[in-house]
Amino acid sequence: MDFQTAYNLIVPVVEKKYGVEVIISDVVDPNTGDFDGQTILLDYNQDLEVALFVLVHLFGHTVQWNISDEYRALGLNVAVGKTPEEMAAITEYEQGATRMGIALLHEAGITDMDGWASEWWRADFEYLVHFYKTGEKLDVRSLLKRGGETLAPLPIPRFTPQKFASRWSF
Repeated sequence: MDFQTAYNLIVPVVEKKYGVEVIISDVVDPNTGDFDGQTILLDYNQDLEVALFVLVHLFGHTVQWNISDEYRALGLNVAVGKTPEEMAAITEYEQGATRMGIALLHEAGITDMDGWASEWWRADFEYLVHFYKTGEKLDVRSLLKRGGETLAPLPIPRFTPQKFASRWSF
């Protein structure tokens, strides 16, 4: 499936079924998106492939923030120099967000993009590992490698969108 069609199928599910608004906007550089528990912002200056991954991944984080104070605190803590224990929690948090994003793809009738989302998750996680070690924000596209293990979808729990402070743009 092409990225435009997938995007057009996903946005109504996010907005109508889950009550989370999706807005294309300017996001603080070099970020590609932001969220606050009720709204997902996608930076207008990116291609559809990046926008689609950011949407499905940030949807997963939106769910996490609405169901767990611990996940919200983890997501808001962008300090450099994480311990191995913190990185283990971050791994679960980040992977869980993409796995719920894969479940969202399935809800929208998109069942052929699990591998693609998994590739993007690995690139995004490599980006985060580097960021938490150095404070440097790399171009996530430079870290993208095709192939590898496919993540399994994670069921999306019931949640009520609530507005929280975001990390970057709001």
